[in-house]
Amino acid sequence: MSNGPEKRLDRRDFLIASITVAGASAALAVAGGPANAQGAATTPAGPASGTVYTGDTIKGKRVVSALNVNDLEPGRKHLLYFQGVEMPTGQHWYVSVTVAKGARSGKRGILTSGVHGDEMSSVHTVQTVMNQLNPAQMSGTVMAVTDVSRPALESMQRRWPNQGRGIDLIDMNREWPGNENGATAPSRHAGLLFNRLLRPNADFAIDFHTGTTGFDVTAFNIAGMDVPEIRAMAELYPVGQIFDNHVYPGVLHNAFVDVGIPAFTPEIGAARVLNLEMISLFVEGTMNVLKHHGILAGPLGRTGKDVGVFIGNSALPILATQGGLVEHLVKLNDKVEAGQKVAIQRNTFGEVVAEYTSSVAGEVTGQRSDAMSEPGNPLAFILFHKATPDGGETYTE
Repeated sequence: MSNGPEKRLDRRDFLIASITVAGASAALAVAGGPANAQGAATTPAGPASGTVYTGDTIKGKRVVSALNVNDLEPGRKHLLYFQGVEMPTGQHWYVSVTVAKGARSGKRGILTSGVHGDEMSSVHTVQTVMNQLNPAQMSGTVMAVTDVSRPALESMQRRWPNQGRGIDLIDMNREWPGNENGATAPSRHAGLLFNRLLRPNADFAIDFHTGTTGFDVTAFNIAGMDVPEIRAMAELYPVGQIFDNHVYPGVLHNAFVDVGIPAFTPEIGAARVLNLEMISLFVEGTMNVLKHHGILAGPLGRTGKDVGVFIGNSALPILATQGGLVEHLVKLNDKVEAGQKVAIQRNTFGEVVAEYTSSVAGEVTGQRSDAMSEPGNPLAFILFHKATPDGGETYTE
């Protein structure tokens, strides 16, 4: 029997298989950095230019190419479309924008989902929060963008099908803050959204995700807990785990953080389904965040303290060494000890061809949900706390 190679993960491979990121343009984000990645297309950080209406309407909803929430009437909800990047036909990809503008001034929060097109529970979570808001009783503004990567969402697939030299699938959660004059449509789309819609209207932001197709995850938050404003928000969710790690460059919540806007990423179970039980936890936590910022009044609901949240700063990927049928021996959220067997694998004769153990003590935070696996696929991730994380380990994608 062979045991899978065990590599400790700090800032690289965890999100590839289980959550929010994989893709093509991390190098651009690293090389350019937040200060110059916009290139010639950089717009002012504030919304001084104001709202720009294109003159178009889609199903009765007005279309904007730039938005300043200060221009909107207070005490009501506004349903708009934002004009994103052009398609090959010259038409535009439009994203749905809901703004709950409070009757009184206050903080401005942004809730996003649909950066990956197969993540349904994240979309439903944001919709549920917005449906519960009464602007007449609010201070400040909450803006929701539920279909960021619109072409990926149309086909319920993770990546944006970019039409360059033939079809190229691009992970939009490697494109932020984007470049309005970039080399790909996803890069330009990200630049338009970040410059003209998201950054100018945010005092804090939450970017909702789920696991990816074929890989299930627990209910947890990804957050840089060394930033006090981020820690305060992430701990307000009644979920069992927090991954305390800044993860990849190029992800949306890091683009916010890089320009001084506190942000983090909730993860809500499996892709392509609605997990209503998990969704309710993240709705409760998000309402807590809005109360924390004074947008809503009233007492807090349950928080991480009420459920004994486990915080880990690293994750161990357990990779398949064989092809075959995967049988998990532990469940999501289970505690595991170093040396504990967590999965076995059988060939088409039913013979056990591999056994997999954890080399660390921690909690199961992700598992392959597709029953078959090729060599190299992550089978599980174990969230754990490393005493001295060095952030220097890298993994091929």
